[in-house]
Amino acid sequence: MNIVLFISAMQDGGAESVAATLVNAWVDRGDTVTLVATYSGRSTCNYPVSDRVKFVYLADLVKRRSRGPLAFVERMRALRALMRDSKADVIVSFLTNVNVATILASRGLGIPIIVSEHTNPLADRRSFVWRTLCRFVYPKANLLTLLTDDVVAPYRKLVPGLKDVAVMPNPLPDGLFLQQLQQPAARKRVITLGRLNETKQYDLLIRAFSLLADEFPDWDLWIWGEGPERAALEAQVGELRMGERVFLPGRTLTPWNELAKGQVFAMSSSHEGLPMALMESMAMGLPVVSFDCPSGPKQLTRNGEDGLLIPPGDANSMAAALRRLISDDPLRAELGRKAAISVRERYSLKAVLQIWDELFDRVGARAKRFESPH
Repeated sequence: MNIVLFISAMQDGGAESVAATLVNAWVDRGDTVTLVATYSGRSTCNYPVSDRVKFVYLADLVKRRSRGPLAFVERMRALRALMRDSKADVIVSFLTNVNVATILASRGLGIPIIVSEHTNPLADRRSFVWRTLCRFVYPKANLLTLLTDDVVAPYRKLVPGLKDVAVMPNPLPDGLFLQQLQQPAARKRVITLGRLNETKQYDLLIRAFSLLADEFPDWDLWIWGEGPERAALEAQVGELRMGERVFLPGRTLTPWNELAKGQVFAMSSSHEGLPMALMESMAMGLPVVSFDCPSGPKQLTRNGEDGLLIPPGDANSMAAALRRLISDDPLRAELGRKAAISVRERYSLKAVLQIWDELFDRVGARAKRFESPH
C-alpha cells in the first residue's frame, strides 16, 4: 500500500513521535511510505525515521518564495501537486492546521483522506477561526480520528456532517519495551517531559514541589523540554530559591533514557489528548501522578487504578500526591508494575496498527496485515 502522511514538522511533540513510529512500522512491513513536513521552512527531525521512508519538506517543493496570501497559495499548489504525483492509496494527516490544508488541497483527487486530532479538540482553546474551519472543512474528509471515546459524541455535535469518526489511540514503539528503569542514584527524581507552554502548567508543578522539598531533601524535580514559558519558569524557580532542586535542562533527544532516571513521573497539564510522555512513562514502569484533566490521564490510568489522579489545577493536591508517592516505596513499585502491564496490553504497536488497517479498509484503501517481529 502507498501511504502518505502529512505533519507540520518533526521537532518535538507526541504527534511527531507517533508519526515516526507509524511510518517506520508501515515501511518495515513492506508499504511504500512518504512523510511530508508541511512547515514553511526546513526544521530538524528529532525522531528516528527509517531511510526507507521518503521524507519530504514541502518548503523544498514551493517554486516561488512569496509572502502573505500569495505564499499560502503557492504552498497549497505544491501540496496538491505532491498529492497528485504520489499516487497514494491513502493520505493521513496529523494536527489541525495540517488537516485543514490537506483536505482543501486534495479536493477532486479521489484519494481517501484520514485526518487525526492529537489533542482534546473540546478543550485545547483553539481560536474561533480554527473552530470554524474545522466545522466546515472536516466533513469533507473520509474519516476523522480522535484519541479517546469520551470526545466523539460531543465533537460530532460541534462539527455536524462528519462522514465517519473513529477512536485511534497512540501506539507504543516496540523499542520502548526494552528500556529498563535505572537504579536510583543518591538523589531521586520527580520527572516530567513536554513543551514549556501554558498548557503544561509547570508553574503549578514547581509550586507543588516547593511545598514538600524540605521534607525530602534527597529528591529533585526535573522538567525536560523547551518553549515560550522558560523565562517565567526560571524566574519562579529563582523566587522560590529552588535553583539547586528544580532543573530545566532543555530539550532532550533521548527522552526514554531521561525518563528511566526518574522515580516518579508527574503531569500537570490543563488539557491533553492521549499524552505520549505519560503513556511511555507508565509502559516503562514509572509510577505516575497526573491532574485529571479532560481526556487522556483518566483513560491511561484506568480511572486512577494504575496511577494517582488528582483534581485539576490544584498545586496542593499535587503536593499531597507527590508526598504520598515519595514516602511510600511499595506504593511506587506496585503502581509502576500495574501501569506497565496495563498500557502495554492496550497500546502496543501491533494492536494499534491493526486498528489503522481497519480504518484503511473503511475508507477504501488496500491494507496489508501486520505481524510484529517481537
